[in-house]
Amino acid sequence: MVRKCRIVGLGLGILAVGVASGLVAQQPATTNTANVADTLVNQCANIRFGELVLIKGGTRDQQMLEDIAVEVRKLGAHPLITIGSDSLTHKMLTEVPAKFDTQDPSFALKMAETVDAVISVDFTERLDLLADVSAERLTNQNKTFEPVYKKMLERGVLQVHLGNGLYPTTARAKQFGITKSELSRIFWNGVNTDYDRLQSTGARVKNILASGQTVRIIAPNGTDLTVEITQRPVFISDGVISSEDRYAGGPACQVWLPAGEVYVTPVPKTARGTFVADNFFFEGKHIKGLKLMFRDGKLTSMTSKSDITALQERYQAAPEGRDVFAAIDIGINPSVQTPSGSRMVTWMAAGTISIGIGNNTWAGGDNDVPFDLFAHLTNGKLTVDRKTIVDRGKLLDR
Repeated sequence: MVRKCRIVGLGLGILAVGVASGLVAQQPATTNTANVADTLVNQCANIRFGELVLIKGGTRDQQMLEDIAVEVRKLGAHPLITIGSDSLTHKMLTEVPAKFDTQDPSFALKMAETVDAVISVDFTERLDLLADVSAERLTNQNKTFEPVYKKMLERGVLQVHLGNGLYPTTARAKQFGITKSELSRIFWNGVNTDYDRLQSTGARVKNILASGQTVRIIAPNGTDLTVEITQRPVFISDGVISSEDRYAGGPACQVWLPAGEVYVTPVPKTARGTFVADNFFFEGKHIKGLKLMFRDGKLTSMTSKSDITALQERYQAAPEGRDVFAAIDIGINPSVQTPSGSRMVTWMAAGTISIGIGNNTWAGGDNDVPFDLFAHLTNGKLTVDRKTIVDRGKLLDR
């Protein structure tokens, strides 16, 4: 799984500006879009008077986007809505000549230099949307738009992303082997979690990681990975961008909803061992038993029980830095429950352990290669030095 909303070239750079008219958002009957907008603007992003707020999403969620804009304006801040779609995303990568993939992203850069906040709602419906796009084109697009994301980090632009690889669509529910209504319930339960509790849990896990030296991850599926984290910065996506986060800037000014993650980058060249993801998804395809092997902080082998030709092609097309161990991410959200027997994988479910390779600037690292890949473990054990944080997929309370 790609780190959510990390590919800026498929965000700021290719969305049509404006608000479509005459369209009805298709939210679950139990979802009050005005309440969601209130939470995103006032609690998660903590928007302030006079700020310039870019709001991104698709026609499916137009009512929510409008509600977000209204909440922004109520504060005396200034909203701008951009609308995207699967169709537009695909056409930009198939009908636009490839020679423009490396053109300077002038418009996107100007927006990154101007806006104070970005609130985005995942609009992707097709999980195989980019399956027929060449690895070279995707790599070039990501490389071209990397400076846009870097500029946003440098300026401390507030970034709130609603979706986090879990937005309830028909395709995603089918991928996980559950019903759409079940996925919708899981998603909105996660969004509506107890944020005070989440912040408290995040602070506890952060303190353990910040004072620790060695992380070890093991699981019955063959996972046995060791990573050094001594004096590495630790960040929390707890759903709220606080005044302290604003002051810290950079990665501290990002949240993904449903929230609930604590993440840390490694001491270079220290990752060693094996990590196995029982379920992994790439371009809508289910990959079983993805095995990643590391030595001296770099990926040395990537194998699977399934065909991973397309994944390997994308990996091989990426430039230097693609094989470097990126980060460890620990899920802390107790309101996201993975159904027994399903193939569902998430970042934020309490007890989930995620690791990856490639770009880690989102996590406070310095590897800006235009590629990343993250895998998830749901039944593992994670220890920091001799202190256990996760045991058999369960986040320990103390």
